[in-house]
Amino acid sequence: MAAKKNDRRERERDVAQNRKAFHEFEIVDRFEAGMALMGTEVKGLRERGASIRDAYAQVRRGEVYLVGLHIPEHVNSRFGHEPTRTRKLLLHRREIEKIDEAISEKGLSLIPLRVYFSDRGRAKVELGLGRGKRLYDKRRTIAERDARRDAERAMKAASRR
Repeated sequence: MAAKKNDRRERERDVAQNRKAFHEFEIVDRFEAGMALMGTEVKGLRERGASIRDAYAQVRRGEVYLVGLHIPEHVNSRFGHEPTRTRKLLLHRREIEKIDEAISEKGLSLIPLRVYFSDRGRAKVELGLGRGKRLYDKRRTIAERDARRDAERAMKAASRR
């Protein structure tokens, strides 16, 4: 099962990742959503990538929208697109209800984690329901990461002897 998952990961091509989201938020749940894009946006994603640094998702009237995703314009296009327009995300109704409930009741945020092309060539976005970290949580995460790195170095050095 794990090998199959790794094979799928290799077929998927990341366009953009939001590494800062893992530092700023504790990710509780993840969702995969399709994006309703124009043709020039797909070409722009394939050609130049995207920036999800300032992007966020929100639920409006039972639909989920991605705000602030920057997709550069395609070079040879007569009919361009607005690079940071609000884009509709495609999710199942039950997923939308679950997300809306978590945002309203638990105070979670919906953050885009990465944009990628699926193995079938579809543009997808991975969303995370996250709880904002406090400063001391961020420090603890950094300290744990440093301790793990030091332990790995010590194990590596010990195995060389």
